[in-house]
Amino acid sequence: MKILFYDTKKYDKESFDKVLPKYEDIEIEYVDSDISVRNAVYAKGFEAVCGFVSSDFSGKVIDVLADNGVKIILLRCAGFNNVDISRAKERGVLVFRVPGYSPEAVAEHAMALALASNRHIHKGYIKVRENNFSLVGLTGLNFFKKTAGIIGTGKIGAAMCRICKGFGMRVIAYDIYQNPDLDFVEYVDLDTLLAESDLISLHCPLTDDSYHMINSETINKMKDNVVLVNTSRGALIDTEDLIKGIRQHKFHSVGLDVYEEETANVFENREDDIMETSITSRLLSFPNVIVTSHQAFLTEEALEAISYTTLENAQSYIEGHVIKQNLVLPQK
Repeated sequence: MKILFYDTKKYDKESFDKVLPKYEDIEIEYVDSDISVRNAVYAKGFEAVCGFVSSDFSGKVIDVLADNGVKIILLRCAGFNNVDISRAKERGVLVFRVPGYSPEAVAEHAMALALASNRHIHKGYIKVRENNFSLVGLTGLNFFKKTAGIIGTGKIGAAMCRICKGFGMRVIAYDIYQNPDLDFVEYVDLDTLLAESDLISLHCPLTDDSYHMINSETINKMKDNVVLVNTSRGALIDTEDLIKGIRQHKFHSVGLDVYEEETANVFENREDDIMETSITSRLLSFPNVIVTSHQAFLTEEALEAISYTTLENAQSYIEGHVIKQNLVLPQK
């Protein structure tokens, strides 16, 4: 199988090349650009293409891929809201993902954002570099004996629950499906979680039901001085409502690894560009907000797991026994 690997970064090539020798039937060609309607035609002669969380697998792109003989789309990520799954099924293109590569990597980054924003590490670092050793503006909160509210308790959310428990926090959670492994977690309804949590961390998928679940109404139900963290999907939060809440001093701090309208920015160096949207600039203008560039997954262990699972998905197709739990099907 020949795979055309879109949106290649240095760490992608290094991690996949390390695993690739184990798969004699697979050949990868790397390209720097991400997939689009214009360059999808370059996949002619390839049986598979590989993309990431921000890759455009819209219906039009899938049509071009199918017309040029592509049989499978390999997502080297867990999320698939960037893929027109129904169109892929119509065109006979299978879509595989990596449902669980390193939940601890994302959960640890979520806690890092919570701690760094809470204790104003970003401000303290800059101040000391300028020989300013004043502590004014750096006051944080103890997490010990406070309440952590985890929205979504899949693998990543469960890892975050365990981290919060290790900090000596009371852990409450909201999820349609309760995780039986989390016997120390108290499941509550969303309103209760919002009202009682000192730290709220989002770990749920983006669906029609969860779109903008954090909005003016739900923000108003939160405690004052709450810490909010999002490492899942940007559109879980209505950014305009979030900015309004920040300006009204609702939040002690906010840590975001994802945010709305991030697609053009993710993994790119845009320091010389004029930004199309002011969202990033507006968020970064607040002293109690930290934004990172969708890097929660980025650990050596996670990259190795992503590489291995992606190539296992391809190998299973070659051998005629697809890994069903990694196959993405249209939602009913």
